[in-house]
Amino acid sequence: MNPRFPGLYFLRLEIVRMLRDPKYLALAVLAPIGFYLLFATLFGGGPARPGELKGTVEIMVAMAAYGAIWAVLSTTAPRIAEERQAGWLRQLRAMPLPTWQVLAAKVLASVATALPAIVLVCTTAALAKGVSLTAGQWLALVGALWAGSAVFAALGIAIGYALGADSAYPVSYGLYMAMSAMGGLWVPPAILPGAMADFAHALPTYQLADLGWRIAGGQLPTLSGTAILAAWGAGLGLVAVAAYRRPNIPGRGRRRTVPAVAAPAA
Repeated sequence: MNPRFPGLYFLRLEIVRMLRDPKYLALAVLAPIGFYLLFATLFGGGPARPGELKGTVEIMVAMAAYGAIWAVLSTTAPRIAEERQAGWLRQLRAMPLPTWQVLAAKVLASVATALPAIVLVCTTAALAKGVSLTAGQWLALVGALWAGSAVFAALGIAIGYALGADSAYPVSYGLYMAMSAMGGLWVPPAILPGAMADFAHALPTYQLADLGWRIAGGQLPTLSGTAILAAWGAGLGLVAVAAYRRPNIPGRGRRRTVPAVAAPAA
């Protein structure tokens, strides 16, 4: 590890490892593209009513958010749990890396993996379904979804440090599917009953997609929606820090007795 910039070296290592994971490529990139093509073909062909997004655009934003969320979750929760079990995180605690640098690198690396998912879904929509936005809208849409996906990095880190390797993946995947369904990524929120719609609006999955829907519709994100997403991020971030600092984490040992563990392959 570079002694002058250990945090940057660790960040680079994390990004390279995550992007080389075939499970990430299949579920966070290829699956959302396939779902977009399917749903846009089945449900996106009708004309949009005044004040509503065309189906191909609405589905594009939903699937871009869907891919970004799983990219971030899948590269944090199960990976961290596996690293804890293998002893790699004990090794990190013996290195000159403060807690905030480890967690920041995990967040930044996982959020970096969300960008290909977002960009490739949007590119598919533009090329295959003729979705057309202004250059400013495209940039704002991609940027908003990308930045908002950091909320789910905090969730993934909390799961990874709180649960074991056997349970981290099913728990994160179950939460992902449940929040995606209830948050309007699979069913348009406009057709949900009143109570379910109110519940959907409180979820970070809905608020992340709503950023994109509003930008694609030529509107500004709402202050309340941004505040809800930020509150989720802050709350989950505190949980992630608490989980990282837990003294009884399985596999956590004292620094002076930590055996040498090789870094996972980049």
